[in-house]
Amino acid sequence: MAQHDHSNHQSKTTTSNTDTTSKASGVDGQTQKQFSQILSSYLNIKNALVTGDANSAASSADLFLRTVNTIDFKVISEGNVHILSNDAGKISATKDLKKQREYFANLSSNMAAVAKSFKLSDKPVYVQYCPMKKASWLSSEKQIRNPYYGSSMLTCGEVMETL
Repeated sequence: MAQHDHSNHQSKTTTSNTDTTSKASGVDGQTQKQFSQILSSYLNIKNALVTGDANSAASSADLFLRTVNTIDFKVISEGNVHILSNDAGKISATKDLKKQREYFANLSSNMAAVAKSFKLSDKPVYVQYCPMKKASWLSSEKQIRNPYYGSSMLTCGEVMETL
């Protein structure tokens, strides 16, 4: 297997402002459906970035944005909804794949915090990590498909946690 020189890759430190101390249990069926839709649209963003499709990433981020804005603030705080909306809005607003991938790192960090507090799916959700980007993402599959480098480093990463 060929080794890649990643010394020229820059990583951005991202901050997570999500407060995950909200109510982690007792969500109704409608809220669970919304969580499932949020995860699905997030995964569509990730998959678009894996394939290098900036247009699809932008439209998936727009769907994510519309879905997350329907969440009841009693379940996820207004501040957390705003943070997720802001992250997705940045991805939606640009067709620059490099910038989308940068914004996705922050969205992923914040989505992971939400996923650890709420059951987003009946199926396993994997927290995966790219050591070159120093960033994680969520996946519905255990197999690594790196959204930060796409085809140039498709399998770079590891599963860090199963939620």
